[in-house]
Amino acid sequence: MASGREQRIAEEIKLAIGDALIRQEVKDPRVWQAGIITVTHVKVTGDLRQARALFMVYGADEATLAGVREALNKASGLWRRKIGSRLRLKFTPTVSFEVDRVFESEARVERALHDIARENAERERAERENTEGERAEDESSQGVPPGPPSDPGRKP
Repeated sequence: MASGREQRIAEEIKLAIGDALIRQEVKDPRVWQAGIITVTHVKVTGDLRQARALFMVYGADEATLAGVREALNKASGLWRRKIGSRLRLKFTPTVSFEVDRVFESEARVERALHDIARENAERERAERENTEGERAEDESSQGVPPGPPSDPGRKP
C-alpha cells in the first residue's frame, strides 16, 4: 500500500502530465493526432525515483496505442522538466507510460453480460411460445375451444 506522500506525489505527477497534454506540449504528431489521451493512474516507487503512468485513448486501435506509448516515453525529458518544476524533490522521478487495459476488460465483460441477457430473453420467449403452442394443441385435440387459461383458485 502506498504511503500518503507517495499518493500525493503520484497525483501531482498525473496533474503535470495532464497539463502538458492539454497544452499540446508534446510535439510528436502521434500524440496530438491520436485523440483525447486520459492518464488514468500513476504509481510511484517507494524511493520516488520511478513513476509509471497508465493512459488510455478512447476508440484507438492497437497500432495507435503503441505509437502514443512510444511517443510519450520518448518525451521523458519533457516529463522530468514538468515534474521537477512542479515538485521540489531531491530526485525527479523518471516516468514510463503503459496502456491501461482495465477499461477494455470492463467493456468486454459488459458486452458478455449483455449477450447473456439477450440470449436468456430469447430463450424465455421461445419457451413461452412453445408452451402456448402445446397448450393450444392440447385444447384443440380435446375439442375445447382455445381460451384464456382457467384460474384454479376461482370458484365456478
